[in-house]
Parts: sequence; structure tokens; C-alpha cells
Amino acid sequence: MLLLEQMVVLFLLMGIGFFCYKKQIITDEVSRKISAIVVNIANPALILTGCMGEEKIRGEELVLTSVVMISMYGALLVLAELLPAILRIDKKSRGTYKAMTVFSNIGFMGFPVISALYGNGALLYAALFTIPYNILIYTYGVSAMSMKENGKEEKHKLNWGRIFNVGVIACILTIVIYLSGIQVPSLVKTTITHLSNLTAPLSMMVIGASLATIDIKKLFTDGRLLLFSLIKLVIIPIAGMILIKQFVSNEIICGVCMVMLATPVGSMTAMLAQQYDGDYEMASKGVALTTILSVATMPLVSMLVM
Repeated sequence: MLLLEQMVVLFLLMGIGFFCYKKQIITDEVSRKISAIVVNIANPALILTGCMGEEKIRGEELVLTSVVMISMYGALLVLAELLPAILRIDKKSRGTYKAMTVFSNIGFMGFPVISALYGNGALLYAALFTIPYNILIYTYGVSAMSMKENGKEEKHKLNWGRIFNVGVIACILTIVIYLSGIQVPSLVKTTITHLSNLTAPLSMMVIGASLATIDIKKLFTDGRLLLFSLIKLVIIPIAGMILIKQFVSNEIICGVCMVMLATPVGSMTAMLAQQYDGDYEMASKGVALTTILSVATMPLVSMLVM
């Protein structure tokens, strides 16, 4: 199975990052700088490659993807309000669990997987997902992390600069270039393609380095987190894809939705928890555990629903 092979490759890249951190080849400072390269250069370049292929996508398919995307995020927001109560999560961790339910690692892991499985043309569909993702993470995500045990929320000023970051701008440019039919010069295409090829290896090495800072044995002793991970990585994507396939027959759209639903908790949840006084330790554990488990769960989900 292609997805299983791709996940093994990503796991090996994570292993290299883990090894490099242990050997001090990658330090915390180096890891932060590599992350900056991925977030601000490599991943936006990967997104832009979506409008540079020969594949042509009909406007109605983009509209369909947008409708499915909005429905997915709406359902995830509802689940985020229900799951912490169902799992009886401590009040101090509820906001963190809400954020972990909604926000997956669609950038560092989702885009490289989609590119490998369906080609760069499929990234045009995937690009649509990052626009509401970034708006939600700096609105709903901040609100959830800021919720205190007494149920009151600390107010934070909305930062539009963060919402319309380089990743979202790349997504908007990708869609505009595609729909307008602008011809990108071959020199620019080649440069962007080379930069985009950095995304998967660098992002996986950063994730691997972050895993080296956590006691992995302790991850598998938290029963509630394990149950949440099962729901997040297996039950939600399977149930979601069963529903989506009732209305969508396009294989690429279904594949993009599957990857978006099945990817592990996004690393941004830990960053938000740290900045807005959420449960940073739980967020870090959630990112680490779901990332490790996703190597097995993503191929499993794909085998069952695709």
C-alpha cells in the first residue's frame, strides 16, 4: 500500500531527527530555525506547486471541496465541545482537548502525504483547508486555551497578522493563479519545486527531534489520552469518510479529506497552550502520542474507507 510505504518513510525521517537530537546535531535552537524554514519557505512553496501542474480541476469540484471542508470543521467544532465531557477530562485540560480535537497536523504531515499519494495537483484542494484552519486556530483555539477552571475566558486581542500568515497567503495565491490561468515562468517553477522538496524531510526531522524531549513510555500510561487518540485517529476519520463518500465520488477529494481527518494532533496546539496558559504538558503528550500512532492508524483508516 502506497500510504503505508509513505508513512514508513516519514517514520524513518522522524527517527533521523530523533537520533540527531540525541547526538546534539539538532539542538532546540536549530529545531526552531528549521521549523521557521518549513513554515515560512518550504511549506508555502509546496502549496504553490499545486497550481503549477498540468492537472485541471473544474470549478464545481473546488466548490464541492469548500462545502465538504466547511461541514468537516463544523462537525469537529461540535465534537470538540462534546468529547472532553464524555471522556471526563479535568477542567484544566478541557480547552487543550478541544483544540486537539479540531486541529490536526495538516501542514507538516498532511501536505507531504497528499503530495506523495495524489500528486502536487491535489494540493490545490488541500490548500482550501488551511484558510479556515488558520482563522479557527487564532480564534477558537485561543479561546479554548484561555478558558479557566471557573469557566471564564481571558480575552486576547485578535491578531490578523497571524491569521493571514505566509501559509494562508500561499494558499490564496495558489487558488488565484490557478483560477486566473496565470503562466508561472519555468525558472520560478523550478525554484519553488526545489524548495517544496524540503518540506517532508525537514518537518519530519523536527517532529522526531521533539519526540526526543519526551518520555515516550509515559505516553502509553494515560488511559484517557489513549482513548482520545483512538477516537481522533481512527473513529473520527472512518465515520467522517463514510459520511463524505455518500455525497462525494471524486477519489482525490475523498483522499484529501481522509488525510486531513486522519493526521495527528497539530504541533500548533502545544504552542498555543504554552502561550495562552493551557495545559502545555498534555498538549505536548497529545502531539507526540498521536504522531507515533498515526504511522499505523493512517494506513489502517485508508485501507478501511478508501
